[in-house]
Amino acid sequence: MRKKYETIFILKPDLEEEAIKAEIDKVKGVIENGGGQVTSIDEWGMRKLAYEVKKLKEGYYVFMTFDAAPELPRELERVYKINDNILRHIIVRDEE
Repeated sequence: MRKKYETIFILKPDLEEEAIKAEIDKVKGVIENGGGQVTSIDEWGMRKLAYEVKKLKEGYYVFMTFDAAPELPRELERVYKINDNILRHIIVRDEE
């Protein structure tokens, strides 16, 4: 049974354009390799953080929606935690 999810992750502000694309593709790859399907990717771009994270005041925001089995968000969470370029992240189930 597939469910709808939304995720937002914040990348380090000092990444170059190719590195940002690579990180987005990495997250997309985790979802697709886990049997999920990305329905939209919305790059919000550079924004000021609500509070300092690792002495940084801004980050590159990416919002993504996807359909996946209930086990996939756990794997995505693991990948987020081991990626040094991701400052913060959240995954929520979309209750339609």
